[in-house]
Amino acid sequence: MNSMAEKKLSDYEISVFCRQMAMLIKAGIAPLEGIEIMLQDFKFEGDDSTLKTISQILSSGERFHVALQMTGAFPSYVIHMVTIGEESGNLDLVMDSLADYYEQEDTIRTNISSAISYPLIMIGMMIVVIIVLITQVLPIFGQVFAQLGTSMNSFSRSLLAVGNALNRYSIVFIAIMVIFAAGCIFFVKTKKGHDIFRTIGMHIPPIRKIYGEIATARFANGMVLTLSSGMDTYEGLRLVSKLVEYKDMVVKIETCRSLIAAGDSFPEAVKEAGIFNKFYSRMVAIGFQSGSMDTVMQQIARKYTDETQRKMYNFISILEPTLVIILSLIVGLILLSVILPLMGIMSSIG
Repeated sequence: MNSMAEKKLSDYEISVFCRQMAMLIKAGIAPLEGIEIMLQDFKFEGDDSTLKTISQILSSGERFHVALQMTGAFPSYVIHMVTIGEESGNLDLVMDSLADYYEQEDTIRTNISSAISYPLIMIGMMIVVIIVLITQVLPIFGQVFAQLGTSMNSFSRSLLAVGNALNRYSIVFIAIMVIFAAGCIFFVKTKKGHDIFRTIGMHIPPIRKIYGEIATARFANGMVLTLSSGMDTYEGLRLVSKLVEYKDMVVKIETCRSLIAAGDSFPEAVKEAGIFNKFYSRMVAIGFQSGSMDTVMQQIARKYTDETQRKMYNFISILEPTLVIILSLIVGLILLSVILPLMGIMSSIG
C-alpha cells in the first residue's frame, strides 16, 4: 500500500499523538471522531496535514492502523502494535503503552544529543579563542619585539606564521568553520549523525558501556509494550530486536529467542542470554512467576534510563573541567612563549 506522505514524525510527536488518542478512546470516542477533535487544537510542528490525511482515510471506511500506515509518517512498529490493539480490543492500552515508550525514546535521544553537543560547542570555543590569539594578539607582541630590536622565539614565530596564513586565507578558514558548524549540527540533529557518533563511540569503553545500557533500557521498554498488548514473549522479542539499534543486544535477543524455542522459560532465556545482570534477571523471574512481567519490565526500564542519564551527566561534568584545563594550558603556553622573553628583555633594559 503506498504512503501518502514522506515526513516521519519525531518521537515526541508520536508520544503526544498516542497519549491524546488513548485518552479519547478510553472516553469511548471512536478514532475518526477523535481525530476530528484533535484537528481543532493539535498540529504536528504547526502542520495538520497528517491528521487531515488520517481523517480522510478513516472517513473512507479504512481501519485505524491502515490510516496510520497510509500517511507514511509513523514507524512500522507503531502500525504493528496498533493492529494488535485493534484485533485484541485493547487499543486504548496499546496507545498508552506506545506513548510511554516514545516518551522514553525522546528522553534517551535528548540525552544523547546533549552529550554530543556540549563537547562540540566547547571544542568550537577553544578553536575560536586560540585563533584570536594567534591572529590578533601575537602580531601585537611581534611588533613590540621588533621595536625592541629583537625577535620572538621559534615557537612564537611558528604560531605567528600560522596566524598570518589564516589572515591571508581568511575565506578558506571561514569555509572550514562553516563546515565544522554544519558537521556539529549533523552529529547532533540527524539520525545518521547519531549512528556515526555511535560507531565511533563503540571504540571508547565508557561510551560503549553507556550505549549498551541505552539498548537494555530500550529492550525493557519494548517488552513492556508488547507484553501489555497481550503478545507472547517470542513474537515480542522479534519486534523488540528491531528497536534496540545495538548489534550486541540484537545478538542477545536472538539468542534469547533460540533458547525459548528450545524449551526454556522467558526468565531462563533472558538470564542465559546475558541481557540483564543477575539482580534484574531475578526480578524478571519473580515477575514471570507472579504474572506481573510488564510491571517488572517497566521498573527495569526506568532504572536503566535513570542510570544512563546519571552517567551521561557525570561524563559531561568530567568533560567540562577537562576541556577548560586543556584550553587554559594552550592559551597559557601561547602567552608565556612571548611574555617570558619580553619580561627578560625589559629586565635587562632596566
